[in-house]
Amino acid sequence: MPPANPVNVKDILESEGLLTLDQLQTLELAAASSQLTEMRQYVGDLTRRVETGERAEHVVARAGVGSYLLSRQGQADRLLSNVTRDGVAMYVHGQCLTSLNRPEEAAAKFDLAAKAGIDPVGCTLRRAGAIRAAGRVDEAERLLRSVAASAASRAEYSFQMGCIWADRGDSLTAVEYFERAVDMDPHHSRALFWLAAENALRGNDDEAIRLYERSLSRPPFYIGALLNLGLLYEDRENYQAAAFCFRRIREYDPNNEFAELYLKDIEATQGMYYDEDQAKQEARLKQLLGRPVTDFELSVRSRNCLQAMNINSLGDLTEVSEQELLAGKNFGETSLMEIRELLAAHGLRIGQHLHKIHSREHVVDQSLSPEEQAMMNKLVVDLNLSVRSRKCMSRLNIQTIGQLVQRTPDELLASRNFGVTSLNEIRQKLGEVGIRLRND
Repeated sequence: MPPANPVNVKDILESEGLLTLDQLQTLELAAASSQLTEMRQYVGDLTRRVETGERAEHVVARAGVGSYLLSRQGQADRLLSNVTRDGVAMYVHGQCLTSLNRPEEAAAKFDLAAKAGIDPVGCTLRRAGAIRAAGRVDEAERLLRSVAASAASRAEYSFQMGCIWADRGDSLTAVEYFERAVDMDPHHSRALFWLAAENALRGNDDEAIRLYERSLSRPPFYIGALLNLGLLYEDRENYQAAAFCFRRIREYDPNNEFAELYLKDIEATQGMYYDEDQAKQEARLKQLLGRPVTDFELSVRSRNCLQAMNINSLGDLTEVSEQELLAGKNFGETSLMEIRELLAAHGLRIGQHLHKIHSREHVVDQSLSPEEQAMMNKLVVDLNLSVRSRKCMSRLNIQTIGQLVQRTPDELLASRNFGVTSLNEIRQKLGEVGIRLRND
């Protein structure tokens, strides 16, 4: 149901005088509601007035604040740079500069907002965040602790402390603080973003999606959250939702090349032929390979030998050679024949998937220097790939850089959801360490 007394966005945006924090909060709610279209219209009108020569600070300030809440950070920065008296507008400008990765300027804006009487404790928390983003973590922590007595009950304090611990590499403590921030403010978008990213990193995609969606419930809508959410949707083959996220990014940032490329990848993926019969066959094979050997009637000797060799499923039997089986204690030709017959009855054979195990072995190439061999044996996670590329590496069972460089570009492009964008990212990351894909 709509609120009993809907916000009159026009009255706030066209009023004169300094903005108040209550008005800012009201505009935030309006931008997250059915009044978004109305707000876009009025902010657009104010911006055009400024562009055609309007210099009244209340008009410039409202145009800038509205632009920021509509996630138009570049436009907001240009407008708010001309504001010198409105404390709330300077506070919002500090947030805008933070999102534009200009932390030193952001810290100065928060300081000016505090001097203008705008929530000094809140401004201190935000200034600490900007100082931390500038790389001065210890100074940021000292500043946070200086206001702890009055700020510890605020979600923003817990969020900023979480960022401190995250920067120091203690993700568990950081997550505790982020969760505390969300408990205090269920709509704290930045804490929700951090929690979502942490869950995505750990493979908890369902929780990551839920948290990213929550982080986008209040403006401003961060492009990073939309991008990551779109990639998670795409990995679930929810292409419609993914495309919505990427198109929304283009609305906020028309020149965002990632959104454009990911949209092209989705269009290409949707145009590919999907073999349903083959997918069903692969699913049946996966289920068969997962069946434990205890499900089948084997002799006591064979069963004990397999248990001693830690062979627990039919899939395990397809990843060992006959020689490896015969090397097992008490495992002879009779047991070997029994295993052959068991696998043959299910259309399998011993060692048919042996290449999967070999592909996981460390590279030992005498033609490589020790340093080059060490590089080949590093994990692909050390390349700091995007969510989409990491998912593709996992799907292809590529765990090391050595395994990756054995693939050709065409082999990678044949993987589901692996498009030209991901290929170019892989090429760039490998190029940074002086190597490249096979035949590339």
